[in-house]
Amino acid sequence: MKGTIAQVRTYERSVQLLMVNQFTINLGFYMLMPYLAAHLAGPLGLAGWTIGLILGVRNFSQQGMFLIGGTLADRFGYKPMIITGLVLRTAGFATLGLVDSVPALLGASAATGLAGALFNPATRAYLAVDAGERRVEAFALFNVYYQAGILLGPLVGLVLTGVDFRVTCLVAAGIFAVLSLVQIRSLPARRGDDAGARRPDGGRPEGVLAQWRGILANRPFLLFSLAMIGSYVMTFQVYLALPLEVRRLGGEGAGGTAAVAVLFAVSGLSTILFQTRVTAWCKARMEPGRALVWGLLTMAAAFLPLLAATAVPVPGGGAGLWVLAAAPPALAALLLALGTMIAYPFEMDTIVRLSGDRLVATHYGFYNTLCGVGIALGNLLTGAALDAARAAGVSALPWLALFALGLGCAAALYGLQRSGRLAAPGAAARRREVAV
Repeated sequence: MKGTIAQVRTYERSVQLLMVNQFTINLGFYMLMPYLAAHLAGPLGLAGWTIGLILGVRNFSQQGMFLIGGTLADRFGYKPMIITGLVLRTAGFATLGLVDSVPALLGASAATGLAGALFNPATRAYLAVDAGERRVEAFALFNVYYQAGILLGPLVGLVLTGVDFRVTCLVAAGIFAVLSLVQIRSLPARRGDDAGARRPDGGRPEGVLAQWRGILANRPFLLFSLAMIGSYVMTFQVYLALPLEVRRLGGEGAGGTAAVAVLFAVSGLSTILFQTRVTAWCKARMEPGRALVWGLLTMAAAFLPLLAATAVPVPGGGAGLWVLAAAPPALAALLLALGTMIAYPFEMDTIVRLSGDRLVATHYGFYNTLCGVGIALGNLLTGAALDAARAAGVSALPWLALFALGLGCAAALYGLQRSGRLAAPGAAARRREVAV
């Protein structure tokens, strides 16, 4: 970790601040959100459908508004959107701890989601601009800080929620309030113009609809975005299919809970320890497109241990059952983390290259919105596959489907790489001119 911190210090102060910013955002978010459903069901006594609605509103307001957040960041500047999002999440988290009426809870949930839609595209675009030619390495470091916040947040939240969930909400709100003040004071201003929000001919900025039409007409970017949806569906299974598989075999007791905890520890710790080394190794040996293909192939391979485990007779109990419940999902989580480590920095860099360094935040926003829709559909289909597998007694079905999804997405990326569509706009044409 010392090496990671030393590497971060070689970047501009703005980049360093953005990384600490993302760690703190995830710390505050994950100390609260894992315990929100229990608070709504327990002390507040809300019905299951109401809890689902409140949580769904948060997810929809974030995923559905990423494009808007990215567009606003390119138009009005990255810093204002980052600060607005932090202030909005401060208010949303404080409200979640102070109110008990459903309309107020829905409003607070929507505010926390919208906050993420405002600061996420702006943060990534800002990082891409200020990291310059070192943005692949910068995004690798960014992922380390991102995962560290996810790993530490629930542990802090567990302690605070043991006192009172309202204390958790207010502490999380306080973290975001302090972070807002730090950004106001210390984060240099960056406008979308820095990434090319103006027209290529230097004229007045394009209208929003014209910008969106331009993104939809950017065929390489659109194809890349569609091909990468599967990677997000696969990695999300750490939160969906893998814990369900652990519970199916290990039960709901302490053993099952411990096995689920192992999944998240493996995923987070492996990224913190090895992300920068994996990125350096990949960058020294392969082109970005090839690294992306290998990343998705590794994610696909993550489901092979689970597939193999379906051929093993299930022990009646004891240590053998716990090992079968914990080991294959933990290995799957490790391989998913490794695949993400390989792909993520090059994925973020490819978005910038395919945007032509124009409207970077808007491209990130569109990309996140599209992947968010894909995650929702993918989770729906994965859940249906899990139900069908149990009903038919074919436990291998969901793992086969996810493995096939990974192979299909890797093949799509390989085709894009071979055709030169993952290169920056104009690069393929320049290569053809040189050949002539």
